[in-house]
Amino acid sequence: MEYQVSARRFRPGTFEDLIGQPHVVQTLKNAIAGKRVAHAYLFSGMRGVGKTTVARILSKALNCEHGPTPQPCERCESCIEITRGNSMDVIEIDGASNTGVDDIRELRENVKFAPFRGTYRIYIIDEVHMLSNSAFNALLKTLEEPPAHAIFVFATTEVHKIPATILSRCQHFNFRRIPRMEIVARLRHVAEQNGVTVEEQSLGVIARASEGSMRDALSLLDQAVAFGGNTISYQDVEDMLGAVPDELIGQLVRAIMGQDSAAAVAVVGNVLDQGYDLRIYCSEVVERMRNFLVAAVVPSQEQARALIDLPMEEVEKTLTEAKSFPVSQLQELFEIFSQVEDRLRGTAHPRYAFEAAVVRATRLNRQNDSGMDSQPDRTQGKVEGAKPREESASLHSPTPHTDSQSKKADTGAPSIPRQQGTIPPPGMLAEEKEPVRPSSAPPHLELAGKIQPRSSTAAKVQPEPQATDNLSLTNWAQVVDHVVQGHPNIGTFLKMGTLVRIDGNQVVIGYPKNASVACSRIQKEENRNVVGKAFEQITGRPVQVLVIELSEGQGKGLTIGKWRDEQRELEDQALLGEVKAHPMVKQAVELFGVEVIKASRISVEKEAP
Repeated sequence: MEYQVSARRFRPGTFEDLIGQPHVVQTLKNAIAGKRVAHAYLFSGMRGVGKTTVARILSKALNCEHGPTPQPCERCESCIEITRGNSMDVIEIDGASNTGVDDIRELRENVKFAPFRGTYRIYIIDEVHMLSNSAFNALLKTLEEPPAHAIFVFATTEVHKIPATILSRCQHFNFRRIPRMEIVARLRHVAEQNGVTVEEQSLGVIARASEGSMRDALSLLDQAVAFGGNTISYQDVEDMLGAVPDELIGQLVRAIMGQDSAAAVAVVGNVLDQGYDLRIYCSEVVERMRNFLVAAVVPSQEQARALIDLPMEEVEKTLTEAKSFPVSQLQELFEIFSQVEDRLRGTAHPRYAFEAAVVRATRLNRQNDSGMDSQPDRTQGKVEGAKPREESASLHSPTPHTDSQSKKADTGAPSIPRQQGTIPPPGMLAEEKEPVRPSSAPPHLELAGKIQPRSSTAAKVQPEPQATDNLSLTNWAQVVDHVVQGHPNIGTFLKMGTLVRIDGNQVVIGYPKNASVACSRIQKEENRNVVGKAFEQITGRPVQVLVIELSEGQGKGLTIGKWRDEQRELEDQALLGEVKAHPMVKQAVELFGVEVIKASRISVEKEAP
C-alpha cells in the first residue's frame, strides 16, 4: 500500500473526530440539524488548525445519503468520494492559482448546474485572500444570491485581506490554535496506531514546536520516526529540532535563584558553545518566567494546570520552582527577558545584550509581595499611625534663636520676606501651617531647625551627639533634582515621594498606597544608598534614608512635581494679573472687545553685533 503521511492518513472524517474547534463544530452541527445552513461560510485561522478539514466534513454532512445529517455515515458512495477528493459535487479551488476574474466568471457559469449525486453543490476556495479585487467584485452578486443548491466555503489565513463586501455576505468562523495538551493526546493516539514508542516528554516538545498547528505536529512526528525509528527518545527529538535542552534553561533559573551572576554568564556561553540560537533560548526563558508568574499568582493548583499548557509533571515542577520567587521579582524578570527578546531581533551583538540582561536578572533584590526585602532591614518599615502632634511640630517649626544665632543663620541663608498665598513645600503635611518662602527663592524646608547651605567646612565639622536633630540639609527639591540628573530611573520614582520628617541623621520619605510600585523601587538598598549619597553630597553629612508607606490620612503632603506645578500656576496667575493691569493691554481690550485669558514670558535672543 502506498505510504501516506500522518496528516493525511489521520485526517478527521467526522465532527466528533475534530479537536480544538468546539465552537465551530457545535454551530455547524446545530445548523445542519435545524436546517439553517447558510449559503456562504468563511473559515479563518492559522495553518493546520482544520479549516479545509471542516469544509470537507460539512460537505459530507450535507451530501450524505442519510442526510443532511450532523453525523455522516462515511460508508455511502457520496461520503467516500468526498473523502477521496473526487466528488463531482464538491469542487475545491486553489485561490492562489485561480486569482483572475476569468476564473471567477467560469465558476459563475458552472454554479448554475444542479448537483450530480448529492443535495448540494459545494465550492471550497482555499486561500481566498489571494483573489484579485476584480475577481472579488465578479463574485459579489453570485455570493449574495446563489442558486438554492450552491454553498460556498472560503478558507484563509489572512482574513484582514478579505474585502468587507465579501465578509458581510458570509458567516465567519475564526479557528483557534489547538491547545498543546490536545495535540499531545492526538500525537499519542497516532503513535499507538503506528506502533511507535515515544516518550511523553518528547510529545510535549513536538507539540510546543508545532505552535498550535495539528498538521505541523503530525509532520514533526513523522520526521521524528524517520530520525529515530520506532522508539523515539527525548534526546532524539531535541537533536532533530535543534531545540534548546530544558536543562540549560533550568541552569539559568538556578543561577537567578542563587543570584550568581558568574554562573548565569557561564550558562549563556554554554548555550552558544553548543550551537543553539540565542533568540530561541531567550524565547524559552520568557515562556518559563511567564509560567512561573502564573503559578505564583493563581489561587489553586487546578487553575494553574489549566493555564500552564504543559504536561502534568512539568506543571508540578513549575509550581514548586515558582515558590522560590516573590511575585514582584517574577514581574521584573519577565520584563527584563521580554525586553531583551525584542532587542535581540535588531542588535548586532546579541550575546552582549543577553549577558547584560542575565546579570541584571541575577542582581535583583529578592522581595516579597509587599515590596520589602526577604531579609529584614532595620532601615525599612511602615508607619502605622501619624507622629504625635507635639513631635511633628518640633520637627517642622523653626526653633527660637537668639540674636547671635539669627545673625549666624542669616549669614548662611539670606532672609527673604514671606509671601501670602504660596504653596507649602513638598513634605509639609496639610495640618502643619508652616510659613514658606516665595516662589522666586529656593523652597527651604525648616525641619528640626534652620536649614543652611553647605559650606566648605560643613563636612569636616562633627556635631556633638546632642545636636543631631539640628542636621543641616538643603531643600528637598535640590536633592530630587540631583538624583534625577545622575540617576533618572531612580529620580522618576523619587519625585513621587514626600519628605515626611528628619529624625537626627535619618531622613524619612513617604509614599501613599497608590504609589506602591515607586515605594518598592526606592526601598531597594542600592536605590536608598543613591538618595543618601545625594543628601551627603549636598549637605556634607551622611544620612540614613528610611522609606515608608503612608497610612490613611498621612498622604496629604505635596510631591515635588505637584508643588512645582502649583507654584508655576501661581506664577502664571500673577503674570496674567500683571498683564491685565498694563495700560496698553487695557486699551487693546477696550478697543477690540477681547479678553486676556493667558500670558507667558518669552526670551528674546539678542542679535550678535
